[in-house]
Amino acid sequence: MTTTVTLTGTGVPIPSPGRAGAGVLVRYGRIALQFDAGRATVLRLTEAGTGLHELSALFVTHVHSDHVIGLPDLVMGRWIQDHVWRTGPLDIHLPEGEAVGFAERMLDPYKSDIALRMEHVQSVPPELRLHPFACSARPREVWSRDGVTVEAVAVHHEPVPDAVAYRVRTPDGTVVISGDTRVCEEVEELSRGADVLVHEACRTTALHAAMAGTPFEKIFSYHADTVALGGLAERAGVAHLVLTHLIPAPEDEAGEAEFASDVRSGGYRGRITVGGDLMTATMG
Repeated sequence: MTTTVTLTGTGVPIPSPGRAGAGVLVRYGRIALQFDAGRATVLRLTEAGTGLHELSALFVTHVHSDHVIGLPDLVMGRWIQDHVWRTGPLDIHLPEGEAVGFAERMLDPYKSDIALRMEHVQSVPPELRLHPFACSARPREVWSRDGVTVEAVAVHHEPVPDAVAYRVRTPDGTVVISGDTRVCEEVEELSRGADVLVHEACRTTALHAAMAGTPFEKIFSYHADTVALGGLAERAGVAHLVLTHLIPAPEDEAGEAEFASDVRSGGYRGRITVGGDLMTATMG
């Protein structure tokens, strides 16, 4: 069997043509795991050939809007079509704290819609099947099924609280999804020997002078510098580094090449992919 890692969104809060909000889909046979649900995730999943009814579980890295704004859409969409597929509610795994509060409130604006649909089609309201876990500086298992496991570790996205990265192990290999974070030891250890590392990328070093004194200087300070990321990936022995959540979003191939050049200057010698929506990496 082959494990696939598909980018369902490589964008950031500022809209960019062709880039949906943050998200990664990992598939191994019938197991389909979605990590984050940014803007237009439902459409990207459909374009990737994965129906909402096929998702085994969803994992949240943190509650910045560009990572969860598509979550109500995903939950409502799955519920609306449940009279066809009858797959039931989706298991949502998320760090304790703000993420749980967001998830518990996110369907409130749809109360009238839900009531009307229950009068005509749906017999029960959408169920939120939440599985909170405590953030930890050491990896902890948060999900397991049929030889596939998911572990979470706390990362450094301060001032955003309760942010985590995930490691997925399948019989084919290991994939790590960073979420949003500075380059940090926790992700480096999580990624040691990984077949695929999907990591956010920000051109902090290259754009330092241009961003000085602007709001972007503060924003860049809690994202992953591409040069430092190259060092992390090389030290961890990552086979394939996939860049996503690209800051700033490249407009052409020359812009993408600059991201790769930054990573190379940090010392990484493995395979690099500058991510675009629906790009897929394989293991096995």
